[in-house]
Amino acid sequence: MKSLRVQFFSFLAVLLIVLLLMLNIFPITSSRDTVFQEKESSISGQAAILATSLAKLDKPDQASVGEVLRLLNITGFERTVVVDTRGQTLYYTYGTSAPESEEKDLNTALSGKTVFRSKYDGESFLSSYAIPISCQGAITGAVYLLERDVVRAVIILDVQSQIRIISVMIILVVLALAVVFSSVILRRIHDLASSMRIVAAGDYSHRMQISGSDELSDLGNEFNTLTERLDATERERRRFVSDASHELKTPLASIRLLSDSIVQNENMDTETVREFVTDIGNEAERLQRTTEKLLDLSRLDDDIQVIPEPVDVKQVAVDALVLLRPLAKERQIRLRCELEEGCVVMATVDDMFHIIFNLIENAIKYNLDGGSVFVRLETGPENIMLTVEDTGVGIPEEDRYNIFTRFYRVDKARSREAGGSGLGLSIVHAAVKAHGGTVQARNNCGLVIEIALPCEEGEEDEQNSDRGG
Repeated sequence: MKSLRVQFFSFLAVLLIVLLLMLNIFPITSSRDTVFQEKESSISGQAAILATSLAKLDKPDQASVGEVLRLLNITGFERTVVVDTRGQTLYYTYGTSAPESEEKDLNTALSGKTVFRSKYDGESFLSSYAIPISCQGAITGAVYLLERDVVRAVIILDVQSQIRIISVMIILVVLALAVVFSSVILRRIHDLASSMRIVAAGDYSHRMQISGSDELSDLGNEFNTLTERLDATERERRRFVSDASHELKTPLASIRLLSDSIVQNENMDTETVREFVTDIGNEAERLQRTTEKLLDLSRLDDDIQVIPEPVDVKQVAVDALVLLRPLAKERQIRLRCELEEGCVVMATVDDMFHIIFNLIENAIKYNLDGGSVFVRLETGPENIMLTVEDTGVGIPEEDRYNIFTRFYRVDKARSREAGGSGLGLSIVHAAVKAHGGTVQARNNCGLVIEIALPCEEGEEDEQNSDRGG
């Protein structure tokens, strides 16, 4: 697998090659084409003037043609050739040997066509032009001009040399910048990868040092945000495990102590044994309740998909109240209810029962003896509203936002005495959230818990229709 550095330099090399090829080819090609166009315009103009002047001669010969060239001052050509209609040379100036195309171009000119040729051989521009001599519509001969331009070639060679020097300088500068840039980028990526390995090893408190405001900085900020969440989750998990272990350890220790007392005391009377066994049963029941609540929370945390169904909240509340009346009677707590008909939500019966049962049980356990619990169920414009209010001491304001945290207790000693596990309101919060509702807590005379759950769609439509009617 190629490293990121190799991939980066490979891409940069390809990009440089393409850019340098364009830099070295396009200007030179463009300059040559410009010279070719200038040569064609210049030579064709002089050749046309010469051909027009020679057409006026009655009997052209070397002397008369030479006189015309002298008068026209047409000089600077490597070869100047004038032929008659039969191809016989009437005049010539030979500075170099004839190119292979000369005879062919003269024959083409005698047929009535013009021919221009130009090429660049790296040392000079060699340009030729052949044009017919025409008098009163009849061709009487042809003119051939050949020019060699070294000056333009030297200029283009100098430009090409300078471009190559500039190309080498560009390569060196780009490579230097690429090394610096890639080192900085790869160092930041390496730091991010190292931080990931540190967090993967279990150090959730590790944070990256962020500098800059580019995409890598955004990635580092997201990484720090993720590790903060992982750190918080890990702390909550450890606290949960510690609290759960403590909650399970306490009844187990009591059971172990009571059973050891029975086993070690051979002379224990029957009444004492019965009392100890009753205490063992109570602790086992407490252990069972805690375990069941932990299982409920685990199910809600796993987000197990359930099929919601229309649930009559009033009927569920009545069922929960039936089971809790003995506990309320034991504490001499009066239960008051205002349950409206037709309160239907899309949920499951078990979840709604857990919500209502835990709320009312919590209100009874943490109430004052001889107090009361008020349960109200009503329909709102879009939600079903469930309110459970007790006449207890309420909760301090600083603890109000923590009461839905697992195993959280405002008064731990009183909570254990009441048999609470600190899980009831956590189950309520998780279940309400799972069904798209909200839960709030506030103090009045005691603690007030308010829950809002979305109405069943059919029920809401029917209520809106009744309002419209």
